This record gives sequence, structure tokens and C-alpha cells, in this order.
Amino acid sequence: MADLPPLREVIARHGLSASKALGQNFLFDAQLLDRIAAIPGDLAGTPVLEIGPGPGGLTRALLKAGARVTAIEMDRRCMPALAELSEAYPGQLKVIESDALKIDHAELMGEPFAVVANLPYNVGTALFVRWLGGESWPPHWTSLTLMFQQEVAQRIASKPGSSAYGRLAVLAQWRSEAALAMKVHRSAFTPPPKVMSAIVHVTPSDMPDGVSARMLERLTEAAFGQRRKMLRQSLKSVPGAVEALAELGIDPQRRAETLAVSEFVSLARNLS
Repeated sequence: MADLPPLREVIARHGLSASKALGQNFLFDAQLLDRIAAIPGDLAGTPVLEIGPGPGGLTRALLKAGARVTAIEMDRRCMPALAELSEAYPGQLKVIESDALKIDHAELMGEPFAVVANLPYNVGTALFVRWLGGESWPPHWTSLTLMFQQEVAQRIASKPGSSAYGRLAVLAQWRSEAALAMKVHRSAFTPPPKVMSAIVHVTPSDMPDGVSARMLERLTEAAFGQRRKMLRQSLKSVPGAVEALAELGIDPQRRAETLAVSEFVSLARNLS
């Protein structure tokens, strides 16, 4: 393990501060960061994609765990601190200065990879939906270990009938296993965000036969876009969906949050 100065010292030396515009909140607790890096299991020699490493707190923990890290960071101010990490762990860290939303991650990594990231709040959900999407399955990623606002994390792991259950839950669970792995108190961050955070761990599972991912996305977007309305109203924008409800014996007076993931899958299969 490289002998590194404390992260607070590195940040002070480079004059860094968390950017609100970039959704940054820094973590300094090395033990907490080690626990996060341990969630996906043994990372020794594993290719890991990290989004928004900032000054490199979580990056340190991943490198210490033996991961081969590719980090995408768009904040140029963080580059000198990350360069120091690259020097401390030769051949183990590649840093790319770019917008993660504009990069093909599978092409960048070139091999199966784990994603571990304290996601910037302003792009976290968009990246998550992108990783879960696409007709090709299994995906190029082997697992997703992601920090979100606690409210978003609860939505991802929620079950039907709960107030948190919605589109993110269906997209995360119809061909993956999603679990709330750890809660992180707001006081652990600098500066402390206004909300609590939590880490979600997602692993791909078998994809149901005969189902179009795009159709499932359309259905969930329509159903939860008007979640207070009955399905017979909210699904009118999807051709054939209301008729499919009758064919499958799903009461059209139900609301989206009462449908199990398997029922959304059946609807999507019927319309695919």
C-alpha cells in the first residue's frame, strides 16, 4: 500500500473545495471508504470504473484493494491530486478528464468491469438508467456499487405498494438484483449535504425471454409519469397497453405502484 498523505492535506495543498455546480461532496473517512470499496467483493486485479473521483478519496480505497481503476473526472482542478495517486500506484490508475455522460463506458473499458462510485448528485440517476438500459444483456458491467441520496437509493431497492416504488425500482429489478448496502450519514461528507446518502449494490441476473427493454422503459415512463391515475388512463399513450391489461387479467383500475415487477414484464412481453 502506498504511503500517502492525509486526503485533507492533499485538498488543502491543491486549494480544492467541493463544487456545488458539479454536485460534489468529499468523503475523508478512510475506514468508511474502505468499507464502500469492500461491498462488491474482492477487487484484486479487477477493472473498476469510477465516476467523479474528485480528489480521490474512494479512488485510494479502490487502489488499496488492488483494483485497476479507470476514473472519469470533469473537474480539472482535481487532476493534480489524481496524478499523485497515479504516481503512487504505477499502472493501476488511469484518469480521463471528460463528462461521463458523453463516453461509451463499455468501449472505454474494453473488458467486463465493476462500477464503484460516489456519484455526483446531478448526474447519478441519468448514469444509472443508462447502465440499466439497452437490449443487449448481460451488460458489460459485472456490478454497480453506487452512492445516491438516500431517497433515490430507497426508490431503487423498493417493493410494490410502497411510496418509494416507481420506475427506478422496475428498471433496476426486472433483470438485476438491487439491494441497499449501506447508509451514510450526511456528517461524513465535506461539506455536509442537506440529505442523507446510501449505497446501492446491483448485480445483473437473467433477462426474461421475449421482452424489449425499450418497451419496458416506455411502459414505466407512462405508468409512473401519471402515478396517481389508474392504469387505463396512464397507459393510453402506449398503443395496445390498455388492451394488454385485459388480456393479462390486470385490473385497469389499479395504479402503477401496485404492479409487481413481474406484471410490468408480462405487459412488456405482450407488447414487444
